[in-house]
Amino acid sequence: MRYALVIEKAGANFSGYVPDLPGCVATGTTVAETEEFLREAIALHLSGMREDGLPIPSPSSKVDYLDVLA
Repeated sequence: MRYALVIEKAGANFSGYVPDLPGCVATGTTVAETEEFLREAIALHLSGMREDGLPIPSPSSKVDYLDVLA
C-alpha cells in the first residue's frame, strides 16, 4: 500500500502525519528523518489496528500542488 504523507516545518523540526490513518504522526529534525519515523509509525499503527481487529483503511488521499498567482 502507498499512503500519502504530509510533512510540515514546525519551528526547529518537522512534523508529519498520514491523512488516511488518523493519529499516525511523527516528528524529526529533518524531512528525511521525519519520513523514516513516519514509516515506522505506519507499521506500528497498522499492527495495532490488526491486533484490535480493526479494518485497515485503503489509501484514498490524493496529494498534488496547485500553482496560484500571488
